Amino acid sequence: MIRVDNIVKRFGQLEVLHGASMSVERGEIVSIVGASGAGKTTLLQIIGTLMEADAGSVTIDGVSPMGLSDAKLSEFRNKHIGFVFQFHHLLAEFTAKENVMMPMLIAGIDTREASLRAEELLALVGMSHRMEHKPSALSGGEQQRVAIARALANRPSVVLADEPTGNLDSVTREEIQQLFFKLRDELGQTFIIVTHDETLAEHSDRKIVMSDGNIL
Repeated sequence: MIRVDNIVKRFGQLEVLHGASMSVERGEIVSIVGASGAGKTTLLQIIGTLMEADAGSVTIDGVSPMGLSDAKLSEFRNKHIGFVFQFHHLLAEFTAKENVMMPMLIAGIDTREASLRAEELLALVGMSHRMEHKPSALSGGEQQRVAIARALANRPSVVLADEPTGNLDSVTREEIQQLFFKLRDELGQTFIIVTHDETLAEHSDRKIVMSDGNIL
């Protein structure tokens, strides 16, 4: 469902990706591991269309987003890619439910439909009882659950997660790990996860190891 071919990325004279290639099947949880500076986050951002590659190609669901205009690229990203980051990036002035609704409203979905979908997703991630709370009233684990629900809002082809458990205590980390597998099993959701968490990596369907800009 996702194909990455010979991605090269340079920052000035420094080449941080040297022809990285990988593929991901629908419904897989794939982890990307490696030392800091290996190029993991850069590769993830290129797959997520947040950064342009200097060479190579990415195909998601048969579409090559690299050739799209800025407007079409934003639309593609909103509908096909969900993002979960280490720091949750929730909008502080909105409730959990409103945060989850936001990608749907941007996509032009009716407010009532978006509201119902947000409630369903928050229930799925165990946050029904906190949906009217703002991020400042939520724990780190609760905020990450809301961020995961938001990532699922538009039924994306893939969720890209960058160190999603890196800022959590051990108990909450385990809960978030189990949530990823639950979403894979119940929704058939595809995940690509950059992580230093060896437990999460070992339990993934596949573990991809990077070193110095190469996939080993």
